Amino acid sequence: MSDADPRIPVYTSAAPPRPSAQELRARIPGWGVDLDLADRPSHPKERSLPTGAHWDLPERQEEKQPRERSIEHQMLPPVFGTTAPLHGLSGAIRRYAYSRFSEARAAHWLLLIAGDRVDVAESRLRALGQGRPDNPIGETGIKGEVTHDGLAARRDSARADVHHQWLDPLLVGLPWLAAGGAGLLAVRALTRSRRGE
Repeated sequence: MSDADPRIPVYTSAAPPRPSAQELRARIPGWGVDLDLADRPSHPKERSLPTGAHWDLPERQEEKQPRERSIEHQMLPPVFGTTAPLHGLSGAIRRYAYSRFSEARAAHWLLLIAGDRVDVAESRLRALGQGRPDNPIGETGIKGEVTHDGLAARRDSARADVHHQWLDPLLVGLPWLAAGGAGLLAVRALTRSRRGE
Protein backbone atom coordinates (compact mmCIF):
# COMPACT_ATOMS: atom_id res chain seq x y z
CA MET A 1 0.00 0.00 0.00
CA SER A 2 1.24 3.49 -0.81
CA ASP A 3 1.29 6.49 1.51
CA ALA A 4 -1.79 7.82 -0.25
CA ASP A 5 -3.84 4.64 0.13
CA PRO A 6 -7.20 5.69 1.65
CA ARG A 7 -7.68 2.28 3.29
CA ILE A 8 -4.91 2.91 5.83
CA PRO A 9 -6.50 3.78 9.19
CA VAL A 10 -5.70 7.28 10.39
CA TYR A 11 -5.37 6.55 14.10
CA THR A 12 -2.29 4.34 14.18
CA SER A 13 1.00 4.65 16.01
CA ALA A 14 2.66 5.55 12.72
CA ALA A 15 2.33 8.94 11.07
CA PRO A 16 -1.05 9.36 9.38
CA PRO A 17 -1.17 8.61 5.65
CA ARG A 18 -0.89 11.51 3.27
CA PRO A 19 -1.15 11.90 -0.49
CA SER A 20 1.97 12.40 -2.55
CA ALA A 21 3.26 15.89 -3.36
CA GLN A 22 2.17 15.50 -6.97
CA GLU A 23 -1.39 14.59 -5.98
CA LEU A 24 -1.63 17.51 -3.58
CA ARG A 25 -0.14 19.97 -6.09
CA ALA A 26 -2.69 18.85 -8.71
CA ARG A 27 -5.59 19.14 -6.28
CA ILE A 28 -4.73 22.31 -4.28
CA PRO A 29 -3.61 25.46 -6.12
CA GLY A 30 -0.39 26.79 -4.62
CA TRP A 31 0.34 23.68 -2.59
CA GLY A 32 4.01 23.06 -1.92
CA VAL A 33 5.32 26.63 -2.13
CA ASP A 34 7.26 26.00 1.09
CA LEU A 35 8.85 22.71 0.00
CA ASP A 36 12.27 24.29 -0.41
CA LEU A 37 13.87 23.52 2.98
CA ALA A 38 15.87 26.75 2.83
CA ASP A 39 12.58 28.66 3.03
CA ARG A 40 11.34 26.77 6.07
CA PRO A 41 12.47 28.08 9.46
CA SER A 42 11.25 24.92 11.22
CA HIS A 43 13.28 22.55 9.03
CA PRO A 44 16.15 21.65 11.39
CA LYS A 45 13.63 20.75 14.10
CA GLU A 46 11.43 18.62 11.87
CA ARG A 47 12.38 15.02 12.45
CA SER A 48 10.38 11.83 12.36
CA LEU A 49 11.12 10.22 15.71
CA PRO A 50 9.72 6.93 17.01
CA THR A 51 6.62 7.53 19.12
CA GLY A 52 7.38 4.84 21.68
CA ALA A 53 3.77 3.64 21.49
CA HIS A 54 3.33 0.00 22.49
CA TRP A 55 0.39 -0.37 20.09
CA ASP A 56 -0.20 -0.14 16.38
CA LEU A 57 -3.85 0.88 16.68
CA PRO A 58 -4.95 2.03 20.16
CA GLU A 59 -7.76 0.31 21.99
CA ARG A 60 -11.01 1.89 20.84
CA GLN A 61 -13.71 3.26 23.10
CA GLU A 62 -16.96 1.33 22.80
CA GLU A 63 -19.59 3.18 20.79
CA LYS A 64 -22.77 2.48 22.78
CA GLN A 65 -24.89 4.72 20.59
CA PRO A 66 -24.14 6.15 17.14
CA ARG A 67 -21.97 9.25 17.23
CA GLU A 68 -21.83 11.96 14.61
CA ARG A 69 -18.70 11.85 12.47
CA SER A 70 -17.49 14.18 9.75
CA ILE A 71 -17.67 12.68 6.28
CA GLU A 72 -13.95 13.43 5.83
CA HIS A 73 -13.06 10.83 8.48
CA GLN A 74 -13.20 7.09 7.96
CA MET A 75 -13.94 6.35 11.60
CA LEU A 76 -14.34 7.95 14.99
CA PRO A 77 -11.16 8.71 16.96
CA PRO A 78 -10.20 6.10 19.54
CA VAL A 79 -11.67 8.26 22.34
CA PHE A 80 -14.67 10.58 22.02
CA GLY A 81 -17.09 12.42 24.28
CA THR A 82 -20.41 10.91 25.35
CA THR A 83 -21.69 13.48 27.88
CA ALA A 84 -24.11 15.25 25.56
CA PRO A 85 -25.79 12.75 23.21
CA LEU A 86 -27.87 14.19 20.41
CA HIS A 87 -31.61 14.32 21.00
CA GLY A 88 -34.82 15.70 19.52
CA LEU A 89 -35.08 17.99 16.51
CA SER A 90 -31.76 19.66 17.33
CA GLY A 91 -30.06 16.26 17.21
CA ALA A 92 -31.65 15.48 13.84
CA ILE A 93 -30.36 18.79 12.45
CA ARG A 94 -26.84 18.12 13.74
CA ARG A 95 -26.83 14.53 12.41
CA TYR A 96 -27.87 15.85 8.99
CA ALA A 97 -25.05 18.43 9.05
CA TYR A 98 -22.48 15.72 9.77
CA SER A 99 -23.86 13.12 7.35
CA ARG A 100 -24.42 15.41 4.39
CA PHE A 101 -21.87 18.25 4.39
CA SER A 102 -18.09 18.46 4.66
CA GLU A 103 -16.59 20.55 7.46
CA ALA A 104 -15.23 22.78 4.70
CA ARG A 105 -18.76 23.83 3.70
CA ALA A 106 -20.58 26.74 5.28
CA ALA A 107 -23.80 24.69 5.25
CA HIS A 108 -22.24 22.27 7.77
CA TRP A 109 -21.53 25.02 10.28
CA LEU A 110 -24.77 26.93 9.66
CA LEU A 111 -26.75 23.77 10.33
CA LEU A 112 -24.81 23.20 13.57
CA ILE A 113 -25.59 26.77 14.65
CA ALA A 114 -29.26 26.21 13.77
CA GLY A 115 -29.17 22.98 15.81
CA ASP A 116 -27.82 24.95 18.80
CA ARG A 117 -30.66 27.49 18.53
CA VAL A 118 -33.25 24.73 18.28
CA ASP A 119 -31.66 23.04 21.32
CA VAL A 120 -32.10 26.27 23.30
CA ALA A 121 -35.79 26.39 22.36
CA GLU A 122 -36.22 22.69 23.25
CA SER A 123 -34.54 23.25 26.62
CA ARG A 124 -36.81 26.19 27.39
CA LEU A 125 -39.91 24.20 26.50
CA ARG A 126 -38.67 21.24 28.56
CA ALA A 127 -38.04 23.50 31.57
CA LEU A 128 -41.50 25.03 31.18
CA GLY A 129 -43.06 21.56 30.99
CA GLN A 130 -41.25 20.55 34.20
CA GLY A 131 -42.59 23.60 36.03
CA ARG A 132 -39.21 25.36 36.13
CA PRO A 133 -39.45 28.03 33.43
CA ASP A 134 -36.56 30.35 32.65
CA ASN A 135 -36.35 33.60 34.61
CA PRO A 136 -35.60 36.25 31.97
CA ILE A 137 -35.34 39.07 34.53
CA GLY A 138 -32.67 37.41 36.66
CA GLU A 139 -30.87 35.42 33.97
CA THR A 140 -30.42 38.29 31.53
CA GLY A 141 -29.02 40.70 34.11
CA ILE A 142 -31.86 43.21 33.92
CA LYS A 143 -32.24 43.21 37.70
CA GLY A 144 -28.49 43.83 38.12
CA GLU A 145 -28.72 46.82 35.79
CA VAL A 146 -31.03 48.48 38.30
CA THR A 147 -29.53 47.30 41.58
CA HIS A 148 -25.84 47.69 40.63
CA ASP A 149 -25.87 50.93 38.58
CA GLY A 150 -25.48 49.35 35.15
CA LEU A 151 -25.53 52.75 33.46
CA ALA A 152 -22.30 53.81 35.20
CA ALA A 153 -20.54 50.69 33.88
CA ARG A 154 -21.15 51.97 30.35
CA ARG A 155 -20.86 55.68 30.91
CA ASP A 156 -17.54 55.59 32.77
CA SER A 157 -15.65 53.07 30.64
CA ALA A 158 -14.41 52.44 27.12
CA ARG A 159 -16.12 49.04 26.78
CA ALA A 160 -16.36 47.75 23.22
CA ASP A 161 -19.86 46.37 23.69
CA VAL A 162 -21.38 49.80 24.40
CA HIS A 163 -22.01 50.37 20.71
CA HIS A 164 -24.40 47.46 20.28
CA GLN A 165 -26.06 47.39 23.69
CA TRP A 166 -29.18 49.08 22.37
CA LEU A 167 -29.72 45.90 20.34
CA ASP A 168 -29.27 43.45 23.23
CA PRO A 169 -32.73 43.98 24.82
CA LEU A 170 -34.32 43.33 21.43
CA LEU A 171 -32.37 40.10 20.92
CA VAL A 172 -33.15 38.89 24.43
CA GLY A 173 -36.70 40.24 24.77
CA LEU A 174 -38.23 39.71 21.34
CA PRO A 175 -38.25 35.90 21.51
CA TRP A 176 -40.05 36.12 24.86
CA LEU A 177 -42.56 38.62 23.49
CA ALA A 178 -43.09 36.47 20.38
CA ALA A 179 -43.60 33.35 22.50
CA GLY A 180 -46.02 35.22 24.76
CA GLY A 181 -47.94 36.55 21.75
CA ALA A 182 -48.13 33.09 20.20
CA GLY A 183 -49.34 31.67 23.49
CA LEU A 184 -51.98 34.39 23.77
CA LEU A 185 -53.20 33.73 20.22
CA ALA A 186 -53.35 29.99 20.94
CA VAL A 187 -55.41 30.56 24.11
CA ARG A 188 -57.79 32.90 22.25
CA ALA A 189 -58.22 30.38 19.41
CA LEU A 190 -58.87 27.58 21.90
CA THR A 191 -61.40 29.72 23.79
CA ARG A 192 -63.23 30.62 20.58
CA SER A 193 -63.35 27.00 19.41
CA ARG A 194 -64.86 25.93 22.75
CA ARG A 195 -67.50 28.66 22.54
CA GLY A 196 -68.35 27.54 19.04
CA GLU A 197 -67.58 30.87 17.39
